[in-house]
Amino acid sequence: MKYVVSGYIGFDNFGDEAVARVLTQKLKKEGAEKITLISSNPEKTKVLHKVDSCSMLSFFPAIKEADVLISGGGSLLQDVTSLKSLLYYLIVIYTALLLGKEVRIYAQGIGPIKSIIGIILTKFALKMASSVSVRDKKSQDLLSSWGIQSDLVNDPVFSIDVPNNEIKQGVGIQLRDYKTLSDEFLKSLAHKVAEKFYDKKVFVISLQDSIDIKPCIKFIEYLKENGIQDVELKSNMSINQIIELISGLEYLIAMRFHANVIGIKSGVKTTAINYDPKVEKLAQEYNLPIIELNQ
Repeated sequence: MKYVVSGYIGFDNFGDEAVARVLTQKLKKEGAEKITLISSNPEKTKVLHKVDSCSMLSFFPAIKEADVLISGGGSLLQDVTSLKSLLYYLIVIYTALLLGKEVRIYAQGIGPIKSIIGIILTKFALKMASSVSVRDKKSQDLLSSWGIQSDLVNDPVFSIDVPNNEIKQGVGIQLRDYKTLSDEFLKSLAHKVAEKFYDKKVFVISLQDSIDIKPCIKFIEYLKENGIQDVELKSNMSINQIIELISGLEYLIAMRFHANVIGIKSGVKTTAINYDPKVEKLAQEYNLPIIELNQ
């Protein structure tokens, strides 16, 4: 079988690259004849995942040649990020359907979808898919309300092996830029971290440097203003380096979904910063303490 995978691939985002790794390894074990990842950086993706790759605007030939399109994981089918993003991933799915290819929706978090056109197009696409799996109960409930059967599965990153670090040290603060991430919030968080962890080494963690670095640098400044000097910025890391870092922490405060996943899987004491419904869903499912971003 020949597969094409559509996801948020090639953007140097830890979580999505980790999902791509899990999926490609799974397909290789199943004896896939060919795997092509649709990527914003095809050359880098080829090297990183050791499969074929095509650009995000040149997927038609790959889908035409393939037997199966896999869309996922992550949160591709939502319009909170932008309607444009949702429509792009739907266009990929509809291209495969029109070419008579099998479509599988893989371990996705569905929604929120607020636009009427987005809801209509997503409903129809999912009803035409040969299989649909989702990574959280709220997504499954949403699809059930649409009359769509789905399987509830763990996020693929939960299947990644993590080091068994018996001695855990340091505090990790994982941040990303977001429209409601204010200086006031960063200052307040820095003050609380300095109060509680004044005697710990603090790692400020970027998982997608193009988005995360700016708030991370600001946060380090605020930590130092609060008397924390043993602080280190961790950026430009590989998947393995990120997993090794997070799994070795004693405490983690994280915005990104997959940072929280690695914290949970590693047994790190994890607190989620709720900037997105997917993070709130995960925190509720695993009983993580939540810091609301608007506080």
